[in-house]
Parts: sequence; C-alpha cells; structure tokens
Amino acid sequence: MNTLIGVGVALVTPFDENNKVDFDTLGRLIEFQIEGAVDYLVILGTTGETATLSMNEKKEIFSYVAKKVNGRIPLVAGIGGNNTGELLNSINEIDLSPYAAILSVSPYYNKPTQEGIYLHYAAIAEATNTPIIIYNVPGRTGSNVNAKTIVRLANDFDNIVGVKDASGDFEQYNMIMREKPAGFHLISGDDANFLPMVSLGAVGLISVAGNAFPKEIKQLTDFALENRWSEARVIHFALSPLFELCFTESNPAGIKAILNQIGKCSERTRLPLIPVTEPTRQQIKQEVEQLKNKKGQS
Repeated sequence: MNTLIGVGVALVTPFDENNKVDFDTLGRLIEFQIEGAVDYLVILGTTGETATLSMNEKKEIFSYVAKKVNGRIPLVAGIGGNNTGELLNSINEIDLSPYAAILSVSPYYNKPTQEGIYLHYAAIAEATNTPIIIYNVPGRTGSNVNAKTIVRLANDFDNIVGVKDASGDFEQYNMIMREKPAGFHLISGDDANFLPMVSLGAVGLISVAGNAFPKEIKQLTDFALENRWSEARVIHFALSPLFELCFTESNPAGIKAILNQIGKCSERTRLPLIPVTEPTRQQIKQEVEQLKNKKGQS
C-alpha cells in the first residue's frame, strides 16, 4: 500500500449559506490539495463532519470527489460507525471502486471490549476486498484500540493494512511497530505527533492542518521520511501553534476558521458544532499572519 505513504489530508466538507454541501468550494479545495502535491485525500473522516451528513449526502460527496479527482491522486473513504450491521450495509451501498482504501473509525459511544472491537473489524474485513485502515482516536470514541488488538487484526486479515492512530500513546506505537507484520503501516492521526512518530517507523500522516497548508505539510512529511530532521523541525515548530488552534474549540471548527482566514472556505459548520469564538479567531488571524511573514522572510 505505497499509496498510503506520505501525507493524506482529511478534507473538510464546506457548507453554503443554506447549510447545504457547497460542491463548488469542495472542488476548489480539492484542486488546492492537488496543487500542493499531497499524496492522497481522505474523504469524510472526522474533519469532514461525517456525523452530521445523511447517507445520500455521503454518496453524493464520494461520487463527486471521485469524478473531480479523476484518478489524479489516491483517495481514501471514511466509512465508520458504532452499528456494525449498518456499517456493512453502507459499504455495500457505496461505490468504492475509485477508492484505494477505507478509513474506519473504531466503534464510539458503545465502549466495546477489545474482543468486540476485534470482531467489528473482522466483520468489515470479511465484507469487502478494499484495504482497510483502522482509525484509533480514543479522545472521540471513548475507547482505545490497544496495540495487541491492532497487531492481531493486522496478522489475521490481509486487507487490514494500517492504523491511523491519534491516541498519543508512544508506548502503544512502540509495541505496534515491534510486533506488527511486514507491510502494515502506522500512520499518525495527529499533526503535532507526526514528527516523533516517524522516529519509531510511522510512514506518514493524515493531516487536518494540511487543508490550509498542503505544500508546507507535504514538505514537512517529505523531510521527516527522508530523515532530514533539522529541516523538518523548522516547519514543525512554525506550524505547531496552528496545530493546537485546530483543536482549541473542536475539529473542524478550528481548521475552517483558518481556511476562512486564507480565503479558501467559509467557517460554517453543522450543529452541534459551531464556529470558533472571537478570541480564538483572533489568535488564528495572528498566527496565520506570523506564518506569512516568516515565509516572506525566508
């Protein structure tokens, strides 16, 4: 799965003044990412506000993106949930032929045991031939997919090809890398943790900040994977305040505020998410201006 090496951007879903999906802006964001030379796009992950989209809207977005991209860059489809049976139906309903892989978040709210999580992913793996990336984000799901479960799934199913891990648990990352089968990918699910994760063997990043800074995140990723640590650190530290601001008032409100600041997308979100407060918006404006000045001086 070499298409999953490097940086994938978890694309936002823009909304218009009527709270409908803004496909024109979505198309421009896709072109912005391709121009930034990112390695792949992740469609309808957490950053895409998937939880507030209907099934019809999801199908429309998956279809639109595939047609717009037209094979120019690999695509990953975010398809997850906490109802295993319904999730399997969704996989059967969606045309996945243009997509290189499925990114599937671990079941949230239910708080299943590790055996329940294992059987959930086993059911997905048996229902499709499409490669699957486990998405572990305990801060949102309420439960961790532990390293033992991840390695077990990687060994038992050839089409479970990687894990996007946003747990922030480096002991877990160490165990995954030590015990995983060859070819199974550890992917950072957190812009801020990507650089140190590479030292353990992570092959890339699924980025939120890349929505607004695709060229910079691509350069950071390339430098890190080439072991050009000094150059990677310069970019990492320049962007790190914005990494934090992406999550100060919940994702994707932060990154949409950043995108609005650079003229790429409105701040509109769907309830229960709301745009960031004015103090955070001013912090974002200040950091974007500082970054612009640094780039101008370099």
